[in-house]
Amino acid sequence: MNTITRDSLLTLEAYSKVRKADRPQMIAHRRLRTVQLGEHVSMQFEDEQTIRRQIQEMLYIEKIFDEEGIQSEIDVYAPLMPDGTNWKATMLIEYPDAHERKRELARLIGIEDRMFVEVEGHQRIYAIADEDLDRENDEKTSAVHFVRFEFPQAARDAVRAGAGVKLGCDHTNYPAHVAITPETLARLAGDLK
Repeated sequence: MNTITRDSLLTLEAYSKVRKADRPQMIAHRRLRTVQLGEHVSMQFEDEQTIRRQIQEMLYIEKIFDEEGIQSEIDVYAPLMPDGTNWKATMLIEYPDAHERKRELARLIGIEDRMFVEVEGHQRIYAIADEDLDRENDEKTSAVHFVRFEFPQAARDAVRAGAGVKLGCDHTNYPAHVAITPETLARLAGDLK
């Protein structure tokens, strides 16, 4: 897997020159790595390219150019990159109406721990969520979670060999599952070794 270092990032000036031109390609890349689960949950599977872009954006927006600041951004985002044995994703819970969102986030406490991937012929792999900090309290869950699906070797081999994979949730208040499309699965299979 690729690693992101200070030397591998563009300077603020160089990034500002390519930022807009690269945006459509990045949107297309992210779209092929996103799985919609039901009406209100989406899983954006991260990779070196999405994390690199996120770091570059943060440096650009915050005008961070000193070595310590750059390293700090790398340290924050690099753990979100898959390492060959897992898929890592940003989970978004989206309700456009603020009142509905507040009500549903209260009903969905613990949803991040009930997310799973199911490789054809293998046991479900449940998400390991929010390893950096807890994102829920007694009143509600967060609208954003960071999850990791850790694959046993046999499941990794099966995905790379073309087995079908479902993304699902067995939370009482949000039961759902969906087959990951072949196009998306082809990209995600490349994250496993």
